Amino acid sequence: MAEIVYPPVIALAKAAFAGIRVKVDEAGGEHIPRTGGAVLASNHVSYLDFLFCGLAAQPSKRLVRFMAKESVFRHKIAGPLMRGMKHIPVDRAAGAGAYGAAVKAVAGGEIVGVFPEATVSRSFLLKDFKLGAARMAAEAGVPLVPMIVWGTQRYWSKENPRDLTRRNNPVLLRVGEPLHPTTSDDAAEVTAELKSRMAVLLDEAIESDPYRPTGPDDTWWLPASKGGSAPTPEDAAVIEKAEAEERIKEARAKARAAAEIRVKARAKAKAKQKPKADA
Repeated sequence: MAEIVYPPVIALAKAAFAGIRVKVDEAGGEHIPRTGGAVLASNHVSYLDFLFCGLAAQPSKRLVRFMAKESVFRHKIAGPLMRGMKHIPVDRAAGAGAYGAAVKAVAGGEIVGVFPEATVSRSFLLKDFKLGAARMAAEAGVPLVPMIVWGTQRYWSKENPRDLTRRNNPVLLRVGEPLHPTTSDDAAEVTAELKSRMAVLLDEAIESDPYRPTGPDDTWWLPASKGGSAPTPEDAAVIEKAEAEERIKEARAKARAAAEIRVKARAKAKAKQKPKADA
């Protein structure tokens, strides 16, 4: 089937990047197979990562189908584009459906992009990985390709200023040699190896990044271990735990409110029926 949405979106993105003089520094793209399916596993430092990660597959002339939150597909502008580019919606309450769709896609020869950390990293270092990418590659019998994106957090990341007009900001893409997991391999061990390779790539990207802080207020995008003021992984974990607890409280409050509404509605309906019963 002809790709009528994805190529124009790529062209538009490249034009936008050129307009603000983004220098995309890509290395290792040859590790992405030119034919057949593959799982492309990337770190996650920005809400814009998927826009840039897909560029790593350009040397191989491939299009990447990313797994993304289902809510994005409901957006009136982004939704039609995401569906047109054949990205895969992920409903966290029913993840099995998205996983099955992704396995079917890679087994059918597609490249599926996955963020094993699941959420954006506040520390800009690697968080704990989910096992889905390794399991997916093994089940479909395709390569698992590690990659790193760096510099996108300076545009838009968690709890930091969004600056989509930042000029001369380098974005580094690093792709490593693929793993070839099989169903007989332990998914946890494969995932640990994947994370280890990505950690090396991330360190290389950070060290080769030509961008330097412009002042003491411009170190928020750099990990604490590299002299920046980003939260440490431990501090980030504390913040995320508090957020998770708050989401649980909000969900419970909504559930209680919904239950109260249902009780009132039933009582009201019963009250209306009572005169008829007395008659």
